[in-house]
Amino acid sequence: MAGYGWDEYDVRTGGRQAIHDVENQIDIQTEFVKVPGGDHGGNWAVRIKGTPREDASGNLKSTVVFYTGLEGLGSLIIADDDVTTNESGGVVINGRSVELGEFKIDITRGPSTNVHPAHRHPSYVEKPLDAPIVHSSQVPEEALWQTKPLLFTYMKKAVDDYVERFGSENSPPPWQVFTLPNEPGPGNLHFIQQVFEGPFEFDVIYSSASAPTPLTSETLGKEIDLVTESFSERYSRFLAPEAPFNKPKYERFSKALFSNLIGGIGYFYGDSIVDRSDAPEYEEENEGFWEEAAEARARGNVQPEGPFELFTSIPSRPFFPRGFLWDEGFHLLPVLDWDIDLTLDIIKSWFNLMDEDGWIAREQILGLEARSKVPSEFQVQYPHYANPPTLFLVLESLLDKLLLGPASSGSAAANADQTYISDIHTAHIDNPEAAGQYLKSLYPLLKRHYFWYRKTQWGDIRSYDREAFSSKEGYRWRGRTVQHILTSGIDDYPRAQPPHPGELHVDLISWMGMMTRSLKRIAIVLHEDEDAAEFAGYENAITRNIDDLHWDEKARTYCDATIDDYEENVHVCHKGYVSLFPFLTGMLAPDSAHLGAILDLIADPEELWTDYGIRSLSKKDEFYGTEENYWRSPIWMNMNYLVVLRLLELAQPSPSSSSTPSPHRVRAQRMYSDLRKNLVANVYKQWEKTGFAWEQYNPDSGEGQRTQHFTGWTALVVKIMKMPDLSDNGGGHDEL
Repeated sequence: MAGYGWDEYDVRTGGRQAIHDVENQIDIQTEFVKVPGGDHGGNWAVRIKGTPREDASGNLKSTVVFYTGLEGLGSLIIADDDVTTNESGGVVINGRSVELGEFKIDITRGPSTNVHPAHRHPSYVEKPLDAPIVHSSQVPEEALWQTKPLLFTYMKKAVDDYVERFGSENSPPPWQVFTLPNEPGPGNLHFIQQVFEGPFEFDVIYSSASAPTPLTSETLGKEIDLVTESFSERYSRFLAPEAPFNKPKYERFSKALFSNLIGGIGYFYGDSIVDRSDAPEYEEENEGFWEEAAEARARGNVQPEGPFELFTSIPSRPFFPRGFLWDEGFHLLPVLDWDIDLTLDIIKSWFNLMDEDGWIAREQILGLEARSKVPSEFQVQYPHYANPPTLFLVLESLLDKLLLGPASSGSAAANADQTYISDIHTAHIDNPEAAGQYLKSLYPLLKRHYFWYRKTQWGDIRSYDREAFSSKEGYRWRGRTVQHILTSGIDDYPRAQPPHPGELHVDLISWMGMMTRSLKRIAIVLHEDEDAAEFAGYENAITRNIDDLHWDEKARTYCDATIDDYEENVHVCHKGYVSLFPFLTGMLAPDSAHLGAILDLIADPEELWTDYGIRSLSKKDEFYGTEENYWRSPIWMNMNYLVVLRLLELAQPSPSSSSTPSPHRVRAQRMYSDLRKNLVANVYKQWEKTGFAWEQYNPDSGEGQRTQHFTGWTALVVKIMKMPDLSDNGGGHDEL
């Protein structure tokens, strides 16, 4: 596969998707449109086109299968069992469900230019390939998602029949053999197969009975053009790259990455596997706690809970098709720039998953289909496990937009002289009262979530006579093993050895500081004055304790803390992303005495700086590049985005900022420009080379590695391209 995914996509209107199938020598394009109207969401349609690649034979054969299934109450009925008698020669399915009302799905034959392979074998007479093949079946509802194995099971039946009847010496050609039994009829699952020779095109048109105007193949072309036009117009206003990336090749790249991010948004439904045994070992208070916790997990009371529903984006459609709590905040930062109201719906959906204590499962593996993609040992969710609260990054960005008003969203309210259909995207910015109501409804959930963190992820300061401004503001991730803290998100990053219940984690206290600051700002907006004062006190104490508990003067960086064999507090310093967290989360003031050393660490090529981005662990660290090497050298776009963002804030303070300009402003501007250029140039280069965005990038070569088509937080490069060009002049940009 030379690449696949959306070239352009908006969840509200549709888009264009391409599949470059090298082995099958064909490129497939799907053009998808949504037309709202009526009482049940309106109509939609998709045009499927196949174009043989340059190295394909002149009579390339392709078979395409469309399937549709119905869960729950309702019906799906083939309108005419003999599709060859239909006026269009296509297949019409009439449907009805509680949620969708009555509807019709029309799978067309396509234009007269389509060619279907013909041959003289007797099998062609009974199942000619110039007409669609329909196979209907009734399957248990819990098995509907297993369409691929069902397809091959039904197809094998036809293959076996041909072998039995004709033998290997007189078998039909392959494009006849590998077809479904033509068995249209009643059922809740229908497969429609078409076989083509050369290029092809056909439409799948969904028409709601309550929609005022039906879609047809004749009107679909116009709708496709309108979708492309509206996408390009909206993109130019919200996400168009700034210099030196304001060139067609980068615009095409940026559109594709963003479209695949937003194209991964979906609705998920099902039960979740949870251990609510509340074993005392899960407190992780004793030395050797990881072994005790493992024993408790082995005997845990694991039960399904739910069903739950979640509206979310995902890291990767083919590899990680489910919601991840710490990924989602990063996913939504570009989406917020595009569609504020969509983003708010997703945030609300996540917080609606919260239990009575304030816990949200860090990985949303809902239902059998989702669990089929996850090893059993990772399916169980534990109510004492946290995850970085990145959704609060999105809420802070929302607050920034609220302060700026409609101008920040490019909405119709800010562009009264232009006819933009943007009210549905920006209603909560155009209408401050709506924004206030949204925050007011969400605020109790945010508070419950916050205090759950404080209750479950607390770190022990008093028992070890640690000197700090506050005896309460220290934090420790639960769920730790010897080699991993999966709950931290940076799984195998080096930590104290052996693990100790007295550990304090600098990344977690930094996340808590960001979370506290965000809640304080929301409380101020909602005029919750007592809460705002309470959160301001927590924020001050956390800020002081980050320095008191985690700054190591000798190492000149921030470090985790643990307890040594003499019951003394000691720092464990592994320079890398963990060291940067006070900076990454915005907890370092522009005039912090420690900021210079942090910038030194970032900028040093013998430590973290590379020509491709900031590596996760210092080259000088003894664990650099060792064992799994997941977070022990590779470049990750989510962390690099935060570095770029904080450098930009130092280089170009916000007009609304009350902070004094940083003494490191000039240096930060130079680092910002260089890092921004390095990141974008490399991710683009690897995308152009491989056809994919990647989960992480090699610090030595820049090559993409691990999961391909990782268009979750790697799509943050879109926001980086949109950031301003602060280079002194245009010099050096020609190479891009």
